[in-house]
Amino acid sequence: MFKDKKAAFYTLGCKLNFSETSTISRQLSRIGFIKTSFDDQADLYVINTCSVTENANRECRRIIRKAKRNSPNSFIIVTGCFAQLKPKEITGINGVDMVLGANEKFNLPKLLENLNNTNTTKIHGCEIDNLDYFSSYSLNDRSRSFLKIQDGCDYPCTYCTIPLARGKSRCDTIKNIITNANEISSKEIKEIVITGVNIGLFNDGNRNFTDLIKELDKVNGIERYRISSIEPNLIKDETIHQIKKSDKFMPHFHIPLQSGSDMILGKMKRRYNTRIYRDKITKINKEIKDVCIGADVIVGFPGETDKEFNKTLNFIKDLPIAYLHVFSYSERENTEAIKLDGSITKKKRSERSKKLRILSNKLQRKFYQRYIETEQKALFEKDNKDGFLFGFTDNYIKVKIPFSDKFIQQTLKIKLLSFDENLNVLSEVK
Repeated sequence: MFKDKKAAFYTLGCKLNFSETSTISRQLSRIGFIKTSFDDQADLYVINTCSVTENANRECRRIIRKAKRNSPNSFIIVTGCFAQLKPKEITGINGVDMVLGANEKFNLPKLLENLNNTNTTKIHGCEIDNLDYFSSYSLNDRSRSFLKIQDGCDYPCTYCTIPLARGKSRCDTIKNIITNANEISSKEIKEIVITGVNIGLFNDGNRNFTDLIKELDKVNGIERYRISSIEPNLIKDETIHQIKKSDKFMPHFHIPLQSGSDMILGKMKRRYNTRIYRDKITKINKEIKDVCIGADVIVGFPGETDKEFNKTLNFIKDLPIAYLHVFSYSERENTEAIKLDGSITKKKRSERSKKLRILSNKLQRKFYQRYIETEQKALFEKDNKDGFLFGFTDNYIKVKIPFSDKFIQQTLKIKLLSFDENLNVLSEVK
């Protein structure tokens, strides 16, 4: 029925979305679709959306328009968090033919096979209660694979729509995760990024995240694991110890901070304070050699005065953090934060974002400088970008070497020489 039909995919947002888009792509290939570039004409476009910020919502609309321009007679499907939160709004966008919520996004082949001219239903599976768990992982899209282990979140952070978009926390089994890791390994992919909404909540009966790490360590063929992002209050000492002694889990953590003000953390209903965060970062930095630690920060949350923002700046400066992901607070419907007093102007949010991005650049340069003239290992990608091949060291330093076919998707020993204005470290193969 769909033999030789072309399908194109576009993913907005997090690594979890990439793992799910890849899984949907494989499902469609099994019923005859041929994957093509999103820039090309296609019969079917699948857009997997994010809704963390208003910018993500606007980007979704732009991508829908682009798909319709590419192929006016195409069938356009929108799924992901924005689709879950605003299904009726999305069906009102010109060109959208189907919206898939969390409970139907992995049922697309069946929905397409049952499609007929008399069925005018556009919205499928946007109920948020009693969601099923569906395994996902990415293949062949990059030199690494994103492996989903958990979905949903039970945390009540006042600014966040993720529980509304993805439901309550639910997890895969260790057995199934290992099966998926072995499948990834069979495709000669060397690095896996462990992903989910709140992976520190992972449990499989009486087994926890540390038990999963121990089992993943045993998978043959996988050289590297990275943990995408993990809440500071959920990082156990046993997890730190296990990663410290592992040859496969990289010395790289991404640990959301959001604010260096205890008052703002309280308003956000985060489950830690600055003391807990500082102690955790300090311990990881002490225990794990050459570790790279990144952090998320939100600026402009309601009530964040200049004094509270400066607490964040000074708090970060005093910690061994290597880089920041900076977000301006974005008002989201149906969240507690939207009702809070003390709104910060968009101009002020932008100014604070700029200050933190400047700080992030300084932190990253300082971290990179420590490793200039040292020898490291790096896994390289496959694309030739202006005569260079790019990759990352174990501790997440972005490096580049002159392009050569023989170095594609290889783990190489390199010497770091210098970094450019874009913080790409020129290196030589040893």
